Amino acid sequence: MSKRSYKININFAWCKQCGLCYWICPTKALIEGDLLYPKIDSEEKCIGCMLCENICPEMAIDIELKKEVEVTQES
Repeated sequence: MSKRSYKININFAWCKQCGLCYWICPTKALIEGDLLYPKIDSEEKCIGCMLCENICPEMAIDIELKKEVEVTQES
């Protein structure tokens, strides 16, 4: 079994502070930051659902697969 981790890239020059990204994030990896800009609370929380990337009207968010780590289960 493997665990994926993701990198959240936000282009703040394109961001219009609409808040849709942190409103829709199911794990709250993105939260409301200063002046309504999105803030990355924890990339470890990101599950790669890409809801924030898909809802952003300015295409200011890009989610990319950072790495895939094999997780071993011990009995």
